[in-house]
Amino acid sequence: MQKLEAHEMPLHKVFSSDYDFQIPDYQRPYAWQEEQASQLLTDLQEALDRGADEPYFLGSVVLVKGGGAPKAEVIDGQQRLTTLTILLSVLRDLTEDAELRGDLDRLVMEPGAKIRGLAPQPRLTLRYRDKDFFEKYVQTKGAVDTLLALKEDTLRTDAQKAILRNARVLHSSLTAQTEQRRLELAQMLAERTFLVVVSTPDLDSAHRIFSVMNSRGLDLSPTDIFKSQIIGDLDAEASEACATTWEDAEEMLGRDDFAELFLHLRLIFAKKRAEQELLKEFPEQVLSHYLPDRAEAFVHDVVRPYAEAYAQIKEARYESASGAEAVNAWFRRLHQIDNYDWRPAALWALRHHESDPAWLDAFLRALERLSGSMFIRRVYTTPRVTRYAELLRQLDEGQGLDSPALELRDDEKADTLTLLDGDLYLVRRIRKYVLLRLDELLARGQGVTYDHPLITVEHVLPQSPNDSQWVELFDEEQRAQWTHRLGNLVLLNRAKNSAAQNYDFAAKRAKYFTGRGGVVPFALTSQVLQHAEWTPESLKARQEELLGMLAEEWRL
Repeated sequence: MQKLEAHEMPLHKVFSSDYDFQIPDYQRPYAWQEEQASQLLTDLQEALDRGADEPYFLGSVVLVKGGGAPKAEVIDGQQRLTTLTILLSVLRDLTEDAELRGDLDRLVMEPGAKIRGLAPQPRLTLRYRDKDFFEKYVQTKGAVDTLLALKEDTLRTDAQKAILRNARVLHSSLTAQTEQRRLELAQMLAERTFLVVVSTPDLDSAHRIFSVMNSRGLDLSPTDIFKSQIIGDLDAEASEACATTWEDAEEMLGRDDFAELFLHLRLIFAKKRAEQELLKEFPEQVLSHYLPDRAEAFVHDVVRPYAEAYAQIKEARYESASGAEAVNAWFRRLHQIDNYDWRPAALWALRHHESDPAWLDAFLRALERLSGSMFIRRVYTTPRVTRYAELLRQLDEGQGLDSPALELRDDEKADTLTLLDGDLYLVRRIRKYVLLRLDELLARGQGVTYDHPLITVEHVLPQSPNDSQWVELFDEEQRAQWTHRLGNLVLLNRAKNSAAQNYDFAAKRAKYFTGRGGVVPFALTSQVLQHAEWTPESLKARQEELLGMLAEEWRL
């Protein structure tokens, strides 16, 4: 029988000679983005502000580790361990305190001990393709400044680019803080920040543990526990009626979406970002308004109507005698954004104005503008949720469509416009959203949707034109200026074709940008087909036209 061990450990014990963390090559590469790195730092700083006695838990890591040997293969937890190493390295290289720098370096690098047979080496070794880069530019003392000076397009892997981007965002945030604040953060990281380290000497066992820890299974969820708290003290008749209503709502949404609904309800009621897990906050922030005397009201006046509103939003199936399609079109647009933090505000709107489609149309137009701008500007979770929480507060105060949080400030408008006018193609997450939005405007449609299994973003002027007509039409400076910008991009409902991408314009237009029978489904692409040639002048004119359409639609 394999021995399983699980221990809560402070980070100074996790990053010690007890563990030699290694990321197996079969694991996926490091992939956390700036939003997750920023969120980790924000969460740590908020825990620091809450007081000296409260521990902060970062979750668990699952390891294959045999006997007393330090070697530990990381089965789950790579992203956190890597980001924590970047954070510790940035703190180390920023500090002016030589003693603190040495302490932090020992968390990142094993200094070695001849008497114990320990060689100097990194505490964490990444996958083969990235380990040397990580040691040279992150883990080595004083290396972070060299890392920050690197150009992203010179890096070999997406993991190295993610390491660089996350080091930059952490460095920027920490540079703005005082030396004392950074010291306090380092002390909290070492002493009051904990991981649950789960280890087994057997790989199969480790994978089973990982699967159990990450499966929904039949374990009790927070909503199951809330249900027992709410219904448990009711008489038999009321208990049965509430249980039926509750279970109907859960069945309508499905278990995962029903659980997510409670996260949204927490924000609607508390109007502030979560600081602890739902199980701790929801009873105080939401249930305390209804228990013990109004348990039935919570089920019938909160759970049921909000579940119905959630289903209408998720499936874009709002119904009304008139104006329903305009409302549902906004839901479909909002679903193209890569987060659901806008949903509590939409739920509030449906709950309070369900019978007023004109109001919903106006509100959701403004909400999509706000959400789209934050998406384009890559506003990360904390400020994003804080903005929606403020909006909910203003809505509850009766400010409605005039809520200041719903409006973009002048600097937000300018930043959005600047990003739209930049190298849009290189911002992978937002480019398709922007282009589909533009395509809809060009089609003059309301809520245009496409039932294509694949939609790709393509260049007109290719990225690598080689020796072709493109080199004659665009010099090197013009190609650098225009290749990745809005005016040079189209949508296709087919996989990329590396050969066709480099066709001259006439061939590209005839063979690559048209569908079967010469028909292309996207208005954005049809517009390009109307051009006889593609030159810097025509591209500049199209850039100005498209940018102007977005600026008008979003009032930028």
